[in-house]
Amino acid sequence: MKEHTQLKEFWESRLQSDWTESGVGYKQLGRAFNIWMYRVRAEGFRREVATLGLDLRDARVLDVGSGTGFYVRRWQELGAKSILGCDLTEAAVRRLRDRFPSAHFLQLDIADPRGALDPASFDVVSAMDMLFHITDDSRYRAALRSIGEAVRPGGVFVLSENFLHRPEQRGDHQVNHTLPWITAALDEAGFDVVRRVPMLVLMNAQVDAHPVWRKLWGGLLRAVTLTEVTGWLAGALLYPLERRLVRALRESPTTELMICRRR
Repeated sequence: MKEHTQLKEFWESRLQSDWTESGVGYKQLGRAFNIWMYRVRAEGFRREVATLGLDLRDARVLDVGSGTGFYVRRWQELGAKSILGCDLTEAAVRRLRDRFPSAHFLQLDIADPRGALDPASFDVVSAMDMLFHITDDSRYRAALRSIGEAVRPGGVFVLSENFLHRPEQRGDHQVNHTLPWITAALDEAGFDVVRRVPMLVLMNAQVDAHPVWRKLWGGLLRAVTLTEVTGWLAGALLYPLERRLVRALRESPTTELMICRRR
């Protein structure tokens, strides 16, 4: 497992060289395929947040791990006016400030924000596709505690994770925790789970599937995305099926979206 300073350097370098969907997504599959993948993510995010009945015009929104600002854009589309984004890297924050002049951005480590976030001052917090990159368990729980302290009682926390039913998986730059481990950490941070739904099904690594299927499907995805042209075609073909699957299934072998409420 990499040390925190090494992970920060990794993401600083990666986002400095590739501030696109592939830089923050499944890089091995190329940008064209990731663009299609993020279209599915966007639809699921908008659909689930819209069901909460939030009046985002008067809400304060915090987006954690903003990256390229993909979910900052989604919040703006949903009507949010007051948005604070944050990211671990200077490479992302510098560009985010130029891309979203009406929003505000801070460079901070959510596991140790050092007083940068006012307590109980946000109505909604999102942490999308980033928590599994906190590879130190104590720092992961600290990040959730920081988020719990930032959101007001009754406020909403939207996150995406892999929520494994199988044993956890640990790598240098990503740790996939089990569903019970994550829900226990959320409970410790003061959150109650409202619901959990698939965000992707086939268009991402099958981390919670049988190892044979995971290896076969992963190999196929990498084979059909060897070039940007074939990656675009593969994404275009999978996109309509993926949209149906995320609506029809209750469990996913890959990334899921969870909505929580602060006690």
